[in-house]
Amino acid sequence: MSSAFRSDKVISTTLAAAVLFGVLAFVSAPRSFADDKRAECQHRIEKAEARLADAIRDHGDRSSEAAKRRHELNDEREHCYQETHAWYNGQDRQWHNDRDWDHDDHDRDHDQH
Repeated sequence: MSSAFRSDKVISTTLAAAVLFGVLAFVSAPRSFADDKRAECQHRIEKAEARLADAIRDHGDRSSEAAKRRHELNDEREHCYQETHAWYNGQDRQWHNDRDWDHDDHDRDHDQH
């Protein structure tokens, strides 16, 4: 085997590996960014749910404090839905793809547990 042939083989193998690495890095980057966004959203929603539960416990379900916290929770859900096209429900520990958090009044589940 000539050294020129081996050199071409090394160059083409190196080039193929670099292209493969570049493609894998490009494909995996959006997923990790989306995962980070979901983790941030989940954390913010869980905090908002906890603040709502505290307001309901301390002031009652129909109090102005609970109404304010309920509004903040819905704002967080809306924000997450706009960013990730999903929202997190801490009560059932699931992500939902439909913008339906106000249909079943999920945030009032705290009183039933």
